[in-house]
Amino acid sequence: MNNDVMSQAAALNIEGLSFSYGNKKALDNVSFQVKHSECTLLLGPNGAGKSTLFSLITRLYDSREGTIQLCGYNVKTQTGQALQKLGVVFQQTTLDMDLTVLQNLRYHAALHGMKGKLAAERIQQELERLEMYDRRSEKVRQLNGGHRRRVEIARALLHKPSLLLLDEPTVGLDIPSRESIVKHVHNLVLEDELSVFWATHLMDEIYPQQDKLIVLHQGQVKQIGSVEEILKVSNSSTIDEAFKHLTQRT
Repeated sequence: MNNDVMSQAAALNIEGLSFSYGNKKALDNVSFQVKHSECTLLLGPNGAGKSTLFSLITRLYDSREGTIQLCGYNVKTQTGQALQKLGVVFQQTTLDMDLTVLQNLRYHAALHGMKGKLAAERIQQELERLEMYDRRSEKVRQLNGGHRRRVEIARALLHKPSLLLLDEPTVGLDIPSRESIVKHVHNLVLEDELSVFWATHLMDEIYPQQDKLIVLHQGQVKQIGSVEEILKVSNSSTIDEAFKHLTQRT
């Protein structure tokens, strides 16, 4: 794929995606795009299909119906090229608790072929932006939940991905930690032109003037648009009200 075609492709493009667990359909003909330099928040109640969707994007699960493309690369047929464009922070921590911050990040850098000076530069850059460089020699086990999340975000960005995938990364964190991470991620979109796809159920993590929203319910996309557009189409005055209206049990 040439650079001109890749630059025109969406950061994430999903078309006609369906997935079932036996006879239970978890996703039903889901289609949407995350454009470059865009922060898109995926809203949905428990059981909406958010985790299944993320598992398909990251190739933890294999889809039989529909297509998933990352920056123009098909995740099924061009898996290596596609996943190289992706940085991921899962809901459950995947750091090695008995290694230091630096050891965790060096290991991840090596997986992406980064060694020596380049790895050291990238690690320092990302940790400094998250105010964690001074704690690089501490074991992850010594860090609180908010600081562990910062390390995971730094790790996800080491290889300079085009799309950052966040699966409810602030669950269980205190308010200052949540606010710090939400602000940092939105700054990455504005300053680094990073694309972000963020699953959450916390309405205060939405930046109304910046974010695009996708409302997922019972495996189906109920609405896509800006905050203003979602409020208008649902005839609501707040996002909480709109979310409740769009996710009423059917």
